[in-house]
Amino acid sequence: MMNSQKRSSQRMGRIKKTAVLLVVALCMGSACSYGSVSADEKEQRTLAIVIDDFGNGMNGTEEMMKLPVKFTAAIMPFMPTTKKDAEEAHRLGHDVIVHMPMEPNKGLKKWLGPGALTTDLSDAEIRKRVEDAIDNVPYAIGMNNHMGSKITANEHIMRIVLGVCKERGLFFLDSRTTYKTVIPKIAAELNVPIVSNDVFLDDVYTVSHISKQIGVLRKHLETHVSCITIGHVGPAGTKTASVLKQSIPVMQTNVHFVKLSQLVPGLTGDPFILPNP
Repeated sequence: MMNSQKRSSQRMGRIKKTAVLLVVALCMGSACSYGSVSADEKEQRTLAIVIDDFGNGMNGTEEMMKLPVKFTAAIMPFMPTTKKDAEEAHRLGHDVIVHMPMEPNKGLKKWLGPGALTTDLSDAEIRKRVEDAIDNVPYAIGMNNHMGSKITANEHIMRIVLGVCKERGLFFLDSRTTYKTVIPKIAAELNVPIVSNDVFLDDVYTVSHISKQIGVLRKHLETHVSCITIGHVGPAGTKTASVLKQSIPVMQTNVHFVKLSQLVPGLTGDPFILPNP
């Protein structure tokens, strides 16, 4: 009798042990879904598209405005369609920023457009041009540089530019047209919110190159939780819009598209950062 009870007890022990091991195995196999999340859930990838050079009725303007996601319209001041493009972008729910023309190391001044910042200007004139540009672009909540490899490497001038941005409640997007940019350094000193470009989409005006750059930004998102990419209206405008229109639905399976302001540190919900009327 005692031996029978002992054998029964041993069998129950083995059954309990097997059950525990089975639960552990199942839990490991399913990653304990009730107590953990997938890699995608842990780090949702976000992408902000910025489109430069609005304001002059350039090729691709209409097509860009019809993109199926919210983006950020960088609009040049003092141009024929500056106000029209800013008002339309705002109406559609896109972010509007000032696309501030700045002197490059190479290139013609006539490429810059009116109101450009150049190194031969006085401090007072630089300040005035930045303030006038902000006033000329309705609903602007930020600024980025148009060209500007020479200006964005100049600490003295960028201190004036970013100082005005701080006074007017604008963030700054460093388009990164030069590796010598001083924008992060000066912005940190002045406590101005900034973000930086990661990928230029259309620095070469071909569909094949633009498509390749889509691959570059997707590769970037494999190791970063967010990406900022800049495209343009103009010579490549319709091509860039077409590639984006085709690529966006594919990327939406694992990428969340956001406006630039949603990536600016400390900007969301800040009552002191207001659209420029």
